[in-house]
Amino acid sequence: MDDELDTSKIKNWRSIITLIVFVITNVIVLFPFHIPIYLPRWLTNGFLDLLSAMRITSHRTRPQSNGGQSTFLKIRFPLNFITAPLIADLFLLAILAIGRKEVHDGIVGADNINPIDTMVFFLTLAYIAISIDASGIIRYLALMVLQKAGKAGHRLFFYMFTFFFVLGSFVGNDPIILSGTPFLAYMIRVSSNIVHPKAWIHSQFAIANIASAILVSSNPTNLVLAGAFKIKFITYTANMIVPVVVTAIIIFPILLYLVFADESLIPRSITMHELSEEAKAKPPVNPNLPRARRIVEENEKSNNEQVMEQGKQLELEEIMNPFLEKKGAFLGALIMAATLITVLAINASAPTGEERPVFWVTLPAAFVMLCCDGWLHRNETREFVAKDSQEAEEARFGREMCERNEQQALRETMDPEALELNQSEQYDAVGLRHRSEHTYQDISPEASDIASKNPYPEGDSSLSVSVFTNKEKLPELLPSGSSVMNSTQAHAPSPEALGPGNARDTTAHQEKGSSASNQDNGPRTLVSLSVDFCRWSQERFPTVTAVVSNMPFALVPFAFAMFILVQALVTKGWVPVFAQGWDQWVERTGTVGSIGGMGFLSVILCNFAGTNIGTTILLSRIIQAWQKIHEVSEVPISERTWWATVYSMALGVNYGAFSTAFSASLAGLLWRDILERKHIHVGNREFVRVNFPIIAISMVVGCAVLVGEVYLVRSDKPYVPA
Repeated sequence: MDDELDTSKIKNWRSIITLIVFVITNVIVLFPFHIPIYLPRWLTNGFLDLLSAMRITSHRTRPQSNGGQSTFLKIRFPLNFITAPLIADLFLLAILAIGRKEVHDGIVGADNINPIDTMVFFLTLAYIAISIDASGIIRYLALMVLQKAGKAGHRLFFYMFTFFFVLGSFVGNDPIILSGTPFLAYMIRVSSNIVHPKAWIHSQFAIANIASAILVSSNPTNLVLAGAFKIKFITYTANMIVPVVVTAIIIFPILLYLVFADESLIPRSITMHELSEEAKAKPPVNPNLPRARRIVEENEKSNNEQVMEQGKQLELEEIMNPFLEKKGAFLGALIMAATLITVLAINASAPTGEERPVFWVTLPAAFVMLCCDGWLHRNETREFVAKDSQEAEEARFGREMCERNEQQALRETMDPEALELNQSEQYDAVGLRHRSEHTYQDISPEASDIASKNPYPEGDSSLSVSVFTNKEKLPELLPSGSSVMNSTQAHAPSPEALGPGNARDTTAHQEKGSSASNQDNGPRTLVSLSVDFCRWSQERFPTVTAVVSNMPFALVPFAFAMFILVQALVTKGWVPVFAQGWDQWVERTGTVGSIGGMGFLSVILCNFAGTNIGTTILLSRIIQAWQKIHEVSEVPISERTWWATVYSMALGVNYGAFSTAFSASLAGLLWRDILERKHIHVGNREFVRVNFPIIAISMVVGCAVLVGEVYLVRSDKPYVPA
């Protein structure tokens, strides 16, 4: 114990480098960027040829001329919340600043913080929550709220605020952001007198994070905190519910009448575009099916006015006629309720220090939910997908026929050289390989930004290993099957339906496609098999695929890497130094100062210490070291001051998600990414300007209520660890 509190270690050069690396890593997490790396072209070409020879990727497309090629290939390597902590850990391992102990304690666990148990519990519970969202129940309930409020703007704002708070209290902030954010974006776009969306989207983001502070299961930060200080789940909720509910009650009128007191933001009367009777009569389409998701993605990416107008109509239909899978929603709600009740009951009844891992309950529940998602409506889904694939193939063939007709018309007006240039930019018959000359000047920024801009991937199951230029676009992949040509032949329109003239074109098209398939596709590769598997899973198990694609898997490497970095600070003597500084602050300011100081510190560190996850890990270790300092000095901490510090940190790490930076939480990065895909761009300055009064008022109210709570229910007797 004395060795753990030894602060003389900070004089060692490895300790100094560890602190510097920790600070730099958190700065990179806050401000991600890309590093250009120039590799010799012979090296990259050799590597790609090796992958091709091993049948991992297809043969690289060779340029027709080498005159325009550069000697080096530029690669933009992302440094973000995933890569930066991992590289930092590897660097510290290389200089022997950390070793087996830090890696073990940062992954397996130490001092009541068990990262593996926490991650498994959070991911399994997240699967159930996101599966409930995929059933359409959240959007359906949001429609009920919208209809209940009518056209009264202030009433609708109140209903939405209450709806997101109540729902977020049970399922956490991630499902609210995944489903509630697109719903608000659609609602704002189809309304005629909401000029700016900031009142709705910022209020939703704030209340989702406020509500997530109530239950331990709602946020991974709560899991880390409850485990670190051996807090029963029911005890945590009992201590947090009053400050959180009072915060929500007080913040609502402040948002409505002070922060967003503008008729253009929250109109007194909202005018919505009406849905036609024909559209109302249409059966709602499951958004998890591949074609429905492709249509939504195309509308999000397009800037064409006609396409955007069509997308606006689809968004209106999605709001006013939402899809609801009743069996899935009912089973999901039942499994979630049973899981939470069981977890709370087992955690509350277990003797202190003998609690079993809570994922023993959530893992079987998530498996049952997975089986239900794959089993329900399997026959109807396959029939719909078969029909959808045929319609998609017919539409694709129709587009190719139009292109051929355009080429025929161009032959009469264009000179041979221009015609040859135009033809070289077309796709081949099977739509899988591009014919244009590839310059390989740069790797596409879109491809390299995936990890940094989309921590929780949404519906992107395409895989790519090849190098593409910025001007190229991946062609649409056909549904999987024994071969691409088999799919084409199975779904192409019959000659009788096309008529005599087009029948000949169809036969020629199939023959050309067969020839191109045999000559150009080559052998199957690992990438092509992976793409086929992803497409097959989308078609056969759309709900499972949609849920898995929205899972926060990026949290796992980030959390483990941050656990290891913080453990390095512990073993190198920095955490005891911080704990002594905190001890001096508490001695001078008392219980009220501990609440205010820890609340302020936790909010600030959320923006500068690797999101609220990294902040929770670091502050938990500091408070544990603070407790050990008093054990050694035999000067006890009062029960009131101890729990005031712990629960003020719980308020800060939850509320800090909506403070001054998107990277204050992974939910903030997800929220920004969803809004950008819905053509709503929130800048960094606007995020700070809008959120500053919200976070300031929320923390003042929450901490003030917590002061009264600890003075009412806690005493000055010495705190005794469980």
